[in-house]
Amino acid sequence: MTRVRALIGKELLDLRRNRAALAPVVIVVVMSLVLPFLIVIGIPLLTGESLGREPDLVKVSDVGASAASASLTPEGRIQVFLFQQFLLLFLLTPVTGAMALAAHSVVGEKQGRTLEPLLATPITAVELLVAKVLGALLPTLTISLAGILFYFAGIVALAAPGVAWAMASGRSALLVLLVGPGAALVSLQSALLISSRVNDARAAQQFGVLIIIPLTVLLVAQFLGSMWLSNAALALIGAGLFGIWIVLTLVSAALFEREAILTRWR
Repeated sequence: MTRVRALIGKELLDLRRNRAALAPVVIVVVMSLVLPFLIVIGIPLLTGESLGREPDLVKVSDVGASAASASLTPEGRIQVFLFQQFLLLFLLTPVTGAMALAAHSVVGEKQGRTLEPLLATPITAVELLVAKVLGALLPTLTISLAGILFYFAGIVALAAPGVAWAMASGRSALLVLLVGPGAALVSLQSALLISSRVNDARAAQQFGVLIIIPLTVLLVAQFLGSMWLSNAALALIGAGLFGIWIVLTLVSAALFEREAILTRWR
């Protein structure tokens, strides 16, 4: 752990010298904040039409309704449903934001002639790969969590009474603390695996962002009310994602050939 912490510190120090690399993360977080409140709060105010007057929204908001939202007005239940769905946008933030960092972590070090001294140290392949992934994930995850705090603060200030309390549920905690980080770890580890085998960081990014596809499908399906994952299902998905990450880390370590990287890449 000492070597892993030291390498994570090196990754964070490099990021401090290039803070512009975090600009895409901030942009995604801002968009994830603006879009929900524009749709849920802004449009009804501008049009003068309450969300509770839409029968389709009333019907779909009853899907997966919790006990905390049962006592809310139709408008409040719809707001809870929509804010829950838009919460999924924050799951994409660490994936999209940290992808470039992870994809360039090995290729960029090789191109910058800093990988050779690193591979000459006693650090193992597993330690190196875990540190690289966490070094890319932690800054973006921190920004994402800060965005979520603003998200809930906005719900408290602008949403109907009781909506914030209904949002503070086990489902929200599972999405933010388990499913989101698990999806990011799988995506980043996939990018790092490809990054260690190719000379082009863009190829690693293309493989890593594939996890966005099932997350997008989940978002659309829940918006349409055709699928609603229970808390148990979300917990199982989150645990499965962490299990996949562990397997990918071991596979990456097995395929990580120090000598081949040093001699093959030019």
